[in-house]
Amino acid sequence: MDTVLIVGSNSFSGATFADYALQQGAQVIGVSRSPEPVDAFLPYKWHDHSNFSFYQLDLNRHLDEITRLLRERRPAYVVNFAAQSMVGESWQNPGDWFMTNTDSTVKFHDELRKVDFLRRYVHVSTPEVYGSCCGFVSEDFPFNPTTPYAVSRAAADMSLRTFRAVYGFPVVTTRAANVYGPGQQLYRIIPRTILCILLGRKLQLHGGGVSTRSFIYMDDVCDATWRIMQNGRDGQTYHISTDEVISIRELVELLCRKLDVKFEDHVECVGERLGKDSAYHLDSSRVRRELGWQDHTRLDQGIDACIAWVRRNFEELKVQPLDYQHKP
Repeated sequence: MDTVLIVGSNSFSGATFADYALQQGAQVIGVSRSPEPVDAFLPYKWHDHSNFSFYQLDLNRHLDEITRLLRERRPAYVVNFAAQSMVGESWQNPGDWFMTNTDSTVKFHDELRKVDFLRRYVHVSTPEVYGSCCGFVSEDFPFNPTTPYAVSRAAADMSLRTFRAVYGFPVVTTRAANVYGPGQQLYRIIPRTILCILLGRKLQLHGGGVSTRSFIYMDDVCDATWRIMQNGRDGQTYHISTDEVISIRELVELLCRKLDVKFEDHVECVGERLGKDSAYHLDSSRVRRELGWQDHTRLDQGIDACIAWVRRNFEELKVQPLDYQHKP
């Protein structure tokens, strides 16, 4: 039974991957800076798992404790989902983004490269490092970050290239398209739209929703991440995406139709967010070709699952903050 250490296990992606890894028979250690939130946001609590342990530790403040835990438990794999992840908000407190995404992350990498038991480190990055781009881009597309968030993530990614070249550090990097699914934070576009409609509130649609994205169901991302973690090539980057592209407006319109409401009654178009990229679409042929991965959940199916999750947990979700809550 392999042990997997998941940093950022309270995040939507981290918690969903924890559940997936546990279902594969792994021993999972979860680390996040905040206490575990309500169960509705933790997919690993929706099943009977006995091989999970959680530690409330912050990369910014508890690196020594995380390193000690690492050396005591000796995980074969470390998967890092931890990041200050909001794009528009990164303009307001850029130092917080660089502290977590660059400084603390690089210090963590420096501790990881010193251990002799690590089989592979999975660095979960973001397509934001490419900036706005046309067409489907491959993993060697040049970086062109356009926000403090994107720059802070690109810096850590570039640092890992040097760690791989100099130390032979066993790292693989993933970049996924816009992930979604049951359990996602309410400030993200799909759960936010659903809850706004069910609560009778107006959704603010930035820039009229003209930007386009490729949304991928988190269960499919977990499948790809697991394959990359076990069988990916060290030093390689893998895109995880679908070929299904949709504008944000079309996505919200689809949600409105599924909830049987009029778009005009529930949506208010407002100005665009500073530095928002108009499009990034990822070519995921490498992970498909090398590791036999494919996505299974169509957007229409995934949205149905998200609506069902919100309805099932509505009494609990309606009292949760709908807006992003910044934590330095």
